[in-house]
Amino acid sequence: MLTLYVDAAREPNTGLSAAGAVLIHQKAQQQFKSPVFQSLDNHAAEFQGLIWALEQLTDHQDILTVYSDSKLLIEALHKHYAKHYQDQVDRILFLLASHRLVFSQWLPEKDNLGAHNLALQALKNRQTND
Repeated sequence: MLTLYVDAAREPNTGLSAAGAVLIHQKAQQQFKSPVFQSLDNHAAEFQGLIWALEQLTDHQDILTVYSDSKLLIEALHKHYAKHYQDQVDRILFLLASHRLVFSQWLPEKDNLGAHNLALQALKNRQTND
């Protein structure tokens, strides 16, 4: 079973965004930070962050549980629909289709600090290097 915690961070003035992910597999933890990308808003960053995180996975046959503190993202996964982000939802569903079984659950931001801090680090590192 794979457990994926994912979060995005966005600088509102520039639109620069980044994602962080914590992957747990057989009690071993891996941490990932995305490259910085542009997003139109925080919701778009969350969708793009999950797409990036899913693209990092190498074990596509296992059961996957996805945790995010974005209610919109999790609701979109449950409904297979998001009014303004349908292209991203479709891409996520495509990436999830390779897993035997997928669960997704919202959790409060305070319970997603690992992924949140990784996203902030990726964003901060990019901003201080410019």
